[in-house]
Amino acid sequence: MLGTIDREEEAALLAFAAGHAVCPSTEFPSSVGVNPDEGFTILVEQGHDCDEKQEWLSRKPVRISSSGEVVEYKSFRVKIGDTGCYPGRRPVGLQEAQAEDCEDARGAWFANAARLEAASVHAFLRMREELALYGAGSDLQDAALASAEDEVRHAEVTTRIALRFGAVPPVPSVADVPLRSLREVLLDNAVEGCVRETYSALLAHHQALRAEDAEIREAMVQIAEDETRHAGLSWDIDAWAAPRLSEEDRSALREARRQALAVLRAEMAVPLDARLAAEAGLPSPAVALALLDSLEQELWA
Repeated sequence: MLGTIDREEEAALLAFAAGHAVCPSTEFPSSVGVNPDEGFTILVEQGHDCDEKQEWLSRKPVRISSSGEVVEYKSFRVKIGDTGCYPGRRPVGLQEAQAEDCEDARGAWFANAARLEAASVHAFLRMREELALYGAGSDLQDAALASAEDEVRHAEVTTRIALRFGAVPPVPSVADVPLRSLREVLLDNAVEGCVRETYSALLAHHQALRAEDAEIREAMVQIAEDETRHAGLSWDIDAWAAPRLSEEDRSALREARRQALAVLRAEMAVPLDARLAAEAGLPSPAVALALLDSLEQELWA
């Protein structure tokens, strides 16, 4: 009846007809992304749950081909308030918040980036405390502290850019939660560090090279250097922990990285505002997915 599926509304209608609750189109970015080859990928909601440490949304990527074929992927959990891939590391206990409505997409993006950069200070201070608890060397602990100091500067820089475009970054709220088990720490490191922060470091380098706005380009040069070091710390922690893990634990880490990569693929399939992409140097969906492919071949395979 619909013929070729070449509009987001048609793809969303097919997902709805297949029994899925399509995520609100008011999210930033939108929940419907154009695939680099053909068709659309839609993030559908499957419910909301929470534990004593974090609120979560269950989501599933659903691919709608141009011919109308509906393909469902494995569902995953995302932390409440997380949309888009911004530089920084999400701490456990991060509460939901988004930048207030801003007509300028550049302001909204950098306001949300500034919030996550500020929240990352909490993440690295918690990391240092938990590394000390489980006997990690002073080199890893010191690197975590240095990373927290980097994130203070990143928050200041991205806040300044957000304000320039008329957006006020929300202050991050992080719940005070108990220290986690070593397994929980490493699973979080696999997702937040070995996948998301590793990709955001590569993304920052792309922005440092491609951003048309001079202030953004200059800011991303330093952020890219720092985020690369933070990603390296994540992999150093992964290597430090490896001899302490059972094969079951290693399998769980691999699965956590695999699911985190699926989440990133769904997020990167969403096109951004054209002016934001050009001035901030953010890649198109096709380029973003190519960057993910390169990292998967080098690091995550």
